[in-house]
Amino acid sequence: MTARGLIVGAPRSGSGKTSVTIGILRALRRRGIDVRGAKSGPDYIDPGFHAAATGRIGVNLDSWAMGPALLDALLREAAEGADAVIVESAMGLFDGIEAGRRRSGAASDLAARFSLPVLLVLDVSGQSRTAAAIAKGFAVYDPEVRIAGVVLNKVASERHRSQCANAIEAAGLPVLGAVMRNPDMEIPERHLGLVQASEHEALEGFIDRLADVMEKSLDLDRILAAASPIADGGDAAAEALDPPGQRIALARDKAFGFLYPHLQSTWREKGAELVFFSPLADEAPPGDCDVCWLPGGYPELHAGRLAAAEIFRAGMARFAETKPVHGECGGFMALGVAIEDSEGITHPTLGLLGHATSFARRKMNLGYRQARLLSDCAIGRAGETVRGHEFHYASVVDAGHDAPLVEIADGLGNPLGRAGGRRGNVTGSFFHAIAKG
Repeated sequence: MTARGLIVGAPRSGSGKTSVTIGILRALRRRGIDVRGAKSGPDYIDPGFHAAATGRIGVNLDSWAMGPALLDALLREAAEGADAVIVESAMGLFDGIEAGRRRSGAASDLAARFSLPVLLVLDVSGQSRTAAAIAKGFAVYDPEVRIAGVVLNKVASERHRSQCANAIEAAGLPVLGAVMRNPDMEIPERHLGLVQASEHEALEGFIDRLADVMEKSLDLDRILAAASPIADGGDAAAEALDPPGQRIALARDKAFGFLYPHLQSTWREKGAELVFFSPLADEAPPGDCDVCWLPGGYPELHAGRLAAAEIFRAGMARFAETKPVHGECGGFMALGVAIEDSEGITHPTLGLLGHATSFARRKMNLGYRQARLLSDCAIGRAGETVRGHEFHYASVVDAGHDAPLVEIADGLGNPLGRAGGRRGNVTGSFFHAIAKG
């Protein structure tokens, strides 16, 4: 069977896309359908929920950071062995940056490129017939993006549902379900956004409740029938980041968990082996690995335990004497000399680079980034450009004296200066790498 796909989109963040997507994924899995989730844009959190709902690893599809061949290959890989792929949009369906045709990062780019229909989730709280004007606007805004149907969310009553649904259907769009207001469907938030799937208490019960709601509220047969066949894709090799080594020691626990699934899969496809270790369990990177990678995460929440993890700290110092070590975002924070947590308490960190960071003195940094490498490191060779993004609230309170690692520009190419650090075999920055530029 050829896998079929559709996109779950909305006018804005907070409309209920994630809850609807997770519920649909689990509901389809209950039917014996082999379904896989995907997420547009740079998002670590939602693919974890998708994986929990389906039992299949999620994937990110980012039209700004990833070139067309890589996008094609990743969607093809997601479709292999699956019956359906449900792509959850980030933010609003058309929200992206003006960086060239169909390279905006918006989910609408994916809808147009892959001819994937859109299931539009509308939060209709505080409105009725106006919902039809919004739905109609989405239907005509981009002729290459097809709205297959509408799901009403946060509906107050049967009268409210009929007012919205009748107006939308009169405008020529089918309404494929209506979800009543339900605070139990909200995904809890934390200081950097949503709680990770692995941190959600009673995760299975929560996902099953969402599936129960979607089975009751949506016409799943019509939604599945609206999905379109997914065509064969291309070869990701030219645009995917090369593995940083043959055996990669990769930190993975509640302090370090933000590494894109496509990086892990493409590294493995290129022959690399991933060897996981847990700094929070006071484990050191295995000595038979030839590179160590500290991903992003929440080291500021566990700074005390990391400071007391003597085996981890000594093992990292020993590893860095002869082999490359790279950290991004949270991993970069851990490589510095200190982290100040949200309560203003300063904890010593690895000291392999000279900077110090603070979460008490918060400053949000968010956006796409183009990084030109100033030296060879785990993410590429000197002079190469890598695309990715930055998202953190930590501020640098002491820049230290290390040489910079990258020259950064935003998603439109506007220069932002030099960033990151390198000292001996150790490199790092707040920049999250996604694909070759």
